[in-house]
Amino acid sequence: MLTLTIVAGSICATTVLVQVASAFVAVLRMRAVPSRVPVPQHAPAVSLIRPVCGLENFSAETLGSAFRLDYPNYEIIFCAEQESDAIVPVVNRLIAAHPGVRARLIIGKDRISANPKLNNIVKGWRAAVHDWIVIADSNVLMPRDYIQRLLATWQPDTGLVCSPPVGCLPDGVFAELECAFLNTYQARWQCVADSAGYGFAQGKSMLWRRELLERAGGIRALASELAEDAASTKVVRKLGLRVRIVDRPFLQPLGRRTASEVWRRQLRWARLRRDSFKSLFGLEVFAGSVPALVAGAIAAGAADLPVMPCLLALAAVWYAAEAWLCLVAGWQLSRRSPLIWLMRDLLLPVLWAASWLGRDFVWRNTPMRIADRGRNA
Repeated sequence: MLTLTIVAGSICATTVLVQVASAFVAVLRMRAVPSRVPVPQHAPAVSLIRPVCGLENFSAETLGSAFRLDYPNYEIIFCAEQESDAIVPVVNRLIAAHPGVRARLIIGKDRISANPKLNNIVKGWRAAVHDWIVIADSNVLMPRDYIQRLLATWQPDTGLVCSPPVGCLPDGVFAELECAFLNTYQARWQCVADSAGYGFAQGKSMLWRRELLERAGGIRALASELAEDAASTKVVRKLGLRVRIVDRPFLQPLGRRTASEVWRRQLRWARLRRDSFKSLFGLEVFAGSVPALVAGAIAAGAADLPVMPCLLALAAVWYAAEAWLCLVAGWQLSRRSPLIWLMRDLLLPVLWAASWLGRDFVWRNTPMRIADRGRNA
């Protein structure tokens, strides 16, 4: 019994320590960011590529934010596959309303992979005028110093700068649940991995230097994986360079979400992570508070301590770390956030198991399937 108490208690203490330490690392990064990053003295010209496909919540706001950047020399290239896409009139209105910003819309199909987003980006990459190229999803809300913050993150050993999305403006419980996945779980661990020198690319915002990607085989090199961000991570590491994450990730306004939308999106990302980084994905079964709470319950029971008060105290410490991060970063936080975080953590092992039970998913109404390549990445 003593051995069981020690083992379970050690697991519980270790996971809680990791939780608090990871929040502390993320908090330090958030505090390091100035309120507004100035334009560098010799600001390089930048091409900004935004693939668009269909209308989303806040489309006009997120796409419009690209026209209001405090940066002296940049162009915007919107990419759509079809003239009939509902987002095309929105893009055309934005371009017409901002004649002082160099912006254009390119329409056409280029199939270089099974990834529809990458296929949409190709024409923009080829048309980009400048050597510094940002690829940003249509639902990223760009602050006025967006380009400066990306450039400021670039170091001599950098091959790519990215930002995970941080959910904001949620409407309803399930949108808050998506914030819980995006913010204090995924973005937090992205920041921690980067701080440890092991950053992973995130396709929401990616700053490239053209010559680096061309050295690796050009834009077609990102077709080596079904997810272009997974391919980007491996391309950059093969070049002997690092993927870096901005200290304060950029926002993605969510609006209304349904339970099925959140589940499908998280399952898609889980299956893509499983496919691209199997060894690391295997460790995700230990993520969230469930392992700590189970170990804590076992340890308390073995030590003849009251289980429920111990679990409540453990949960309070666990989620206080996330609340602290939200307060410092200005991320989504409400009175029901602890319950939302608990809901997320209960779903994490279910998602992990479900990711191994199939290879199919849907991305923007496009059915996709992960091929069995028989490898362990």
